[in-house]
Amino acid sequence: MPGITTPLRERKSRRPTGLPNPPMIVLCGPEKCGKSHEAARGTGSDLIGIAFWIEIGGSEGTADYYGRVPGANYEIVPHDGSYQDILDAIRWAVHQPQRVAGKPNMIVIDNGSNLWDMISDEQALFARRRAVNKAQESRRRAPSLDDPVVVDPDLWNRAKDRWGEILWMLRRHAGPVVMIARQEVVTAFENDKPTRNTTRKIKAEKNLPAAVDAIVEMRGIGDAYLTGVRTLHWDVKPGDTVRFEDFSIDALLRRMGFEEAATHRQVTESRPEAYLDEQQPTQPQRAQQSPADNELTGPKAAALIKKALEDPTNPEMALQGIREEWGIRTLQQIPTESRLGKMSADALIARSLAYIKAQAEKRQQGAGDQQRGETTGTDDGQEKTTGTDDGQGETTSTPPAAVEQDQAREHRETPPESSAPVPPTPEQEPPAEGATPPPPDPQAEEPPSAETPEDTSAAEEPQDIPARPAARRAPRKKPNDPMEIARQALLDEAEVQARLKFTTRRDLLQPIYANGEPGLAQLRDFVQGQRAEVIALLEENDQPVLADVYRRAPMPDLGLAKKFAPYFDSAPAGQ
Repeated sequence: MPGITTPLRERKSRRPTGLPNPPMIVLCGPEKCGKSHEAARGTGSDLIGIAFWIEIGGSEGTADYYGRVPGANYEIVPHDGSYQDILDAIRWAVHQPQRVAGKPNMIVIDNGSNLWDMISDEQALFARRRAVNKAQESRRRAPSLDDPVVVDPDLWNRAKDRWGEILWMLRRHAGPVVMIARQEVVTAFENDKPTRNTTRKIKAEKNLPAAVDAIVEMRGIGDAYLTGVRTLHWDVKPGDTVRFEDFSIDALLRRMGFEEAATHRQVTESRPEAYLDEQQPTQPQRAQQSPADNELTGPKAAALIKKALEDPTNPEMALQGIREEWGIRTLQQIPTESRLGKMSADALIARSLAYIKAQAEKRQQGAGDQQRGETTGTDDGQEKTTGTDDGQGETTSTPPAAVEQDQAREHRETPPESSAPVPPTPEQEPPAEGATPPPPDPQAEEPPSAETPEDTSAAEEPQDIPARPAARRAPRKKPNDPMEIARQALLDEAEVQARLKFTTRRDLLQPIYANGEPGLAQLRDFVQGQRAEVIALLEENDQPVLADVYRRAPMPDLGLAKKFAPYFDSAPAGQ
């Protein structure tokens, strides 16, 4: 496959310096063989200024005690035992300036085996949590503490990355690094098959021997063997194990030519993440051009909410869109200031949604009152009488505004008998002043009100509305009608489903209300069809008990709203 033959940028080659790097040394051996003692004694070398001791794992705890070793000269770097804080402690030690001019600092890691054990335990815990989550998603029994859990290869790759980040930071140090590690006697393998022979193995990540410059095995106090070294100052045959007489860290540094070492390690790290940049070359440029676009601030959140409120089509949907884009948890942490006071962005959205709902109810109530005033008016302005069973008439007044939708539906189904409907015309003459306005066309859509309820004065509001003619009055619904009770229970369940889906009941039921009010059977089938999705949402939100209660609920369930009330009361504001 043909490729590019011309270099993409100018380069300048250089001659090698011939200087050794500041060495990274591993002191390994079995327990209680003097590894930490030799490291503490080595901190008093004349070749270094000061040493920083980073102790990992609480099984030994000898950092303070070994301070009394003759010649020891080190300071303990504290941390909280977590990976990130241990890494930051190493980062801090690397960036410390020289205490003595011309003498670099030294870092001691005690010990690397405990660090690798901790990283391995992290992945084991993550693998168990992953197994529990998968069991919940598939509705299976979660593994107990006695059940074995396999650590997947991707988690071991993550562990290697975390270990590699520690070594990457140690390579940035402008001085020697001594890492203490345990050594185990394990069965030797040949052609991937175990043999009767045994061998010694460092208990750490398996690539550690290749990453360091020298490996010293401590088989007892004063009994040291050099098993690997990278140096030209010492005539050592590669692959041989050489006994190190009178071993000390100072002697090892001198034999490796540390006195001539470079000030910093000469190394060019590999960058596998650059491959992702090759696939999307424009992505880093966009990130550098507008980094603030990915951040949400208080003024930005307030501006987004204001823009949503001014949306001419559906401000409620626009506010919900802000929640979906940024997330409720993020909005709860963003403080905002408005004419309503200081509050979080999520609380401001909740207040805005309540304001929109209140304004919509006021407009709907004002339009319903005006419509009833037009349809119940008479020419002489007097009240109508309603016949009763005994033949006597009684004066009726305007019924209380119970349900506006029912009143509007009654008006469409039974128009007043006293006034004939006026057919719609393209251009209708306005009624004479003082004359009774004609009733609206049942087939025509209700025109929007020219003024809001806040702009209407008390004198302009309808006062005493004449009663509706008895002959055309729709029958009242019985309060204990089983059909109405079932319908109300289904509507309550639809309200619960809408809240769990972060929408409104009107939007949820819109598909079956397109051709008017649906029947009870159609409403029941639609609500029942939504149950499976809602149950899945509850399980995703770690609510298996509530999901099981909903799964077993009858259709309809009159007490379903009470069952979900504690869950909604405990949810954050706006959910």
